[in-house]
Amino acid sequence: MKQIKIFSPATVANVSCGFDCLGFAVNDLGDTMTFTKTEQKEITITKITGADLPYESNRNAAGAVAKAMLEKHPVDFGLDIEIHKGYTPGSGLGSSAASSAGAAFAVNELLGNPFSKLELTKFAMLGEEIACGSPIADNVAAAIYGGFILVQQYEPLHVIKIPVPDELMLVAIHPQVEVKTKDARDVLPTHIPLEDAVTQWANVGGLISGLYASDYQLIANSLKDIIVEPARKHLIPYFDEVKQTAIDSGALSAGISGSGPTIFALCKGQENAKKVYQHIDNMYQHTGINYTMVLSKINTQGVILLASN
Repeated sequence: MKQIKIFSPATVANVSCGFDCLGFAVNDLGDTMTFTKTEQKEITITKITGADLPYESNRNAAGAVAKAMLEKHPVDFGLDIEIHKGYTPGSGLGSSAASSAGAAFAVNELLGNPFSKLELTKFAMLGEEIACGSPIADNVAAAIYGGFILVQQYEPLHVIKIPVPDELMLVAIHPQVEVKTKDARDVLPTHIPLEDAVTQWANVGGLISGLYASDYQLIANSLKDIIVEPARKHLIPYFDEVKQTAIDSGALSAGISGSGPTIFALCKGQENAKKVYQHIDNMYQHTGINYTMVLSKINTQGVILLASN
């Protein structure tokens, strides 16, 4: 292959109770990226649309990942990379992770697939470090593996793919406001009461059990964050109103996607998801804040190959 085109999905991280360890991929939102072999042994970002991102390969998440992979697996070619962002960076939907995971997947394809998904996750984490300042794995692992993932540990890295119930749907709203990752980190509590920690651990266990068993009531009961969400929700305009509207309309629950400002709701069934989408839309259009919305299945495949030649 001389050229490939891929789709890399947006992701929702934390999933309420699973701060920095749970995530899932979104089916109908993501980045399209094209990778072309060149005779020059260098990584070049030739085109970026949909966002204002660095063209310097060592400052660009996709470029940094590609460079690391070609250093690990030397070849006699370089790469031209085109990035078409399908959604806004800073949305809380894993924008840099989509670029990082997409690059890891694409370069692996062009190399003949020498690396495992776990190894691709490690490479993609380097892109997250470039973009966000820390090599976190929840978003990139969700994009690479697809479906729900649990980052069980970092040393050594261990990622577990979790089943997705057939009728599970996502509704998300992205208010057009800025929530800086640093600000979202700075408001986190430094001490957690033991009782709260036990409740949060139980919710993580309940959510994973509910996903394995396709027990929607257990999923609903477990999608509760009593530690991070209360500290961050004031950064997102009308968060409480959106969450309550989603639940009153039939959502299993709702929460903050990543560090925000996107608010996600999980629903059972497409018709129910459409109703939740409509009710949130009706409520938010009176706030005076611009926003975009998504209704999507959960992406179970992760990054996919669109074309090759």
